[in-house]
Amino acid sequence: MDALQTAQMVGTAAATKAPEITILGLFWQADAVVKIVMLMLVVASVWCWAIIIEKLMRIRRLNAQADAFEESFWSGGSLDTLYDRIGQNPTDPMSATFSAGMREWRLAADRGLSGPMKGSLQQRVDRVMAVTIGREMARAERYMTFLASVGSTAPFIGLFGTVWGIMNSFTSIAGSGNTSLAVVAPGIAEALFATAMGLLAAIPAVLSYNKFSTDLGRYADRLETFSGEFAAILSRHLEERGAA
Repeated sequence: MDALQTAQMVGTAAATKAPEITILGLFWQADAVVKIVMLMLVVASVWCWAIIIEKLMRIRRLNAQADAFEESFWSGGSLDTLYDRIGQNPTDPMSATFSAGMREWRLAADRGLSGPMKGSLQQRVDRVMAVTIGREMARAERYMTFLASVGSTAPFIGLFGTVWGIMNSFTSIAGSGNTSLAVVAPGIAEALFATAMGLLAAIPAVLSYNKFSTDLGRYADRLETFSGEFAAILSRHLEERGAA
């Protein structure tokens, strides 16, 4: 009798044993709405990591190119020679800013630096360099809005999937009348997995957005400083020509 009871207990335990919970299992067993939420979060996360990698490489390249250009700019060589070398094909925002200012200077010099043309030259140079900096920074900051959007909305999207999944789990429990943990656990695990995916998408997006915002802000300040220094050099040349 004892052996028979033991066999019955083992059989009952095996029958009520919870199914194995795996990541793929949680996805395939989830409700259609929860699956859509998970797929959205996976796509957002992959796209965020693509942006993160691209921004890391781009910011590193921009700083290296700026270092190389400033070395050439402050080497004591002729600005005209530097412009002839890179003016038509600037490869980075700093050289593009220099080319824009130098181009405006040369156009004014070809027309003659006298009268009203001379008085407004400094303002035109400052304006074209400011426009160039704005355009180049807009390119460098591309997709930053997507990182901010994912960082702020992904947890709530995952939470929506969790709420929906838990509602379905409670509905299933009410329909079956079985409140065993083996029945409840898989549905709740699927629901909570959506929240975890939302956090996995949001945390890297927020951290990278903050880092890249700081790095790009410093780079913009670097461009502004360079444009101010270059404008001062051109102003000095303008005064020297006026005195001559």
